[in-house]
Amino acid sequence: MTPQPLPPCHDSKESMQVYKQHCKIAEEYHEVKKEIALLEERKKELIARLEQTEKESMDAAQLAEEYAALTEENQTLKLAQTQCVEQLEKLRIQYQKRQGSS
Repeated sequence: MTPQPLPPCHDSKESMQVYKQHCKIAEEYHEVKKEIALLEERKKELIARLEQTEKESMDAAQLAEEYAALTEENQTLKLAQTQCVEQLEKLRIQYQKRQGSS
């Protein structure tokens, strides 16, 4: 609610000055209130953007952790595959030796 100036006493110069000053202050008050409302809205927007950025950062961190875990699992599987290939080759050699000696 914007403060309303009291009507001046038209016979008094001082009353007219106070009235004009009050009108000016009321106008400034209205402008400041509008500015506060705009700043509050901007604050809400910035908080929303910050929350979104934090969520995206958390998502990125989680994806990085998953990537690291999958990379480690991939290396373990490659090592297991190499060991299996080596073991299979040894078994082939043993089998061929047995076939050759029979």
